[in-house]
Amino acid sequence: MEFAVFAKAATIAIGAMVPAYSIGKIGAKAMESIGRNPESASKILVPMLLASAFVEAIAIYALVIAFSL
Repeated sequence: MEFAVFAKAATIAIGAMVPAYSIGKIGAKAMESIGRNPESASKILVPMLLASAFVEAIAIYALVIAFSL
């Protein structure tokens, strides 16, 4: 029983930290790119949002796995 609680906590912790870091990195690189070339903002926004959505899906998968443990 105690191991299951630890496993759930570790799953949520790692499953939240990695996507949070990734989304921050995606946003930082997109802002850096827009800062270097402001005309490209409309071309960068959609791929940035798509990448953020895919990364956020990983966090949701971790939540589902934690609930199933």
